[in-house]
Amino acid sequence: MIEHSLVSMPLFTAEQIRSAEINAVKSGGISLSQLVDQAAEAAFLLFKQKQQTATKVLVLAGHGNNAADAFITATLLLEAGIDVLLQASSASKPSEELVWAINSFQQAGGLISQFDENAIEQAELIIDGLLGTGIRGELSSELVGIINAINRSQAWILSLDLPSGINPNTGSFAQVAVKADVTLTFGGIKQGLLTSRARHYCGELSVASLGLNEFLPETNTQKMCRNTLKGVFSPRKRDAHKGHNGKVSIIGGDYGMAGAVRLAAEGCLKSGAGLVTVISRPDHQFIVSATRPELMFWGCELVDMEVYLKLGWASVLVIGPGLGTNDWGYNLLKAVELTDKPCVIDADGLNLLKSMPISRSNYVLTPHPGEAARLLGISVGEVEQDRFKAAKDLHRKYGGVIVLKGAGTIIVNDEKCIVAPVGNPGLASGGCGDVLAGIIGGLIAQGISNMDAACLGVIIHGEAADLAAQSGERGMLASDLMPYIRQLVNEI
Repeated sequence: MIEHSLVSMPLFTAEQIRSAEINAVKSGGISLSQLVDQAAEAAFLLFKQKQQTATKVLVLAGHGNNAADAFITATLLLEAGIDVLLQASSASKPSEELVWAINSFQQAGGLISQFDENAIEQAELIIDGLLGTGIRGELSSELVGIINAINRSQAWILSLDLPSGINPNTGSFAQVAVKADVTLTFGGIKQGLLTSRARHYCGELSVASLGLNEFLPETNTQKMCRNTLKGVFSPRKRDAHKGHNGKVSIIGGDYGMAGAVRLAAEGCLKSGAGLVTVISRPDHQFIVSATRPELMFWGCELVDMEVYLKLGWASVLVIGPGLGTNDWGYNLLKAVELTDKPCVIDADGLNLLKSMPISRSNYVLTPHPGEAARLLGISVGEVEQDRFKAAKDLHRKYGGVIVLKGAGTIIVNDEKCIVAPVGNPGLASGGCGDVLAGIIGGLIAQGISNMDAACLGVIIHGEAADLAAQSGERGMLASDLMPYIRQLVNEI
């Protein structure tokens, strides 16, 4: 049984952070220039911590609010005896804070140069203060050239607030973005920095609160990771038996796809479910049972009364792995629709769902971006452009809990939105999604709510992948996750 609600960390939009800054200034306790000072001090300390022997650094500044942070950071570096080369664009209408920051830098002996792509490519250490949270639309050709030069360099890169070019609310970008080694974000964690392409571009992510916590709004968008899940499970009672741990029917595995349903079923067992039955093509019994005799099996050619009995026996259903999109799979999904059981729908179950829309509060849908695009009738690019919107649109259309898989998986229900920045590219191989569906089904069977099971399942799956990847991400198999799933459900 689950004992505690899952603990998490709040995430914010750029507009919410900006509003908190304005409210902090209005309160009279701090000025905008003091906020810049605090941001620069945090950046300076982080830079010194990461680059203790640095003697020379290239600072790149734009002309927005982020530029003020860059100029004051450069000032602190100068005062610490570090040789600073600062390249910047000129602003037609600089803010008061930027004018003050430029003056401070010049008074400390700093010189401002124009952007030089050759110098950028040769730099060893770069502080990126080109673009902040106000970026919208496409970048100028000059900025595209500068960012490309940064990424061509071999420099270690610290980005201030966010890697230049990244949309703070979605994690996507229009043309290019700086690929940072470390990103120091200010005020609170911007939600986009944990998902989409930002997962690859942010590097190590740190946050400097700048004393804004009391001015930040309540938010239903939160980050969750392994460290927030300690103490989730209570120990099992000494007199527990298999019936106490839930019964799951895993449905799928059309001809040629027995492996998918087999992987989902083992993931379900490894997550702690008491009893698991596989409903699949009769020809697949040997494949399913020979290598995992703990799994029960029911061969199905037609959806008859025996199949309905197996569905009724279960406390939770998982349908989709290897299901196919022919009449056999369609009829099984229709049979599932007639039950009132909690259900995890994955893979081909989602592809069939588009032709027979179902909206249920007790369903968990686990699409990857391609499946999400088909369910919404849009392109994969549109899904990835704003994963938050796509997940929420799926929830509005289909109900239940949505698990939009990918870099920074997003989990949404009618109350909250969770971002889980876990896992690694080793998961981009066949069968890994089937394992996740099985884990979530197994957790629901043990009495965990659908939303918490989805969040917990994503984190267990991702952490298991990170443990498996200790032997290398390339060539990692879905079955490599199995021993770590059991390890993790017992650790937490």
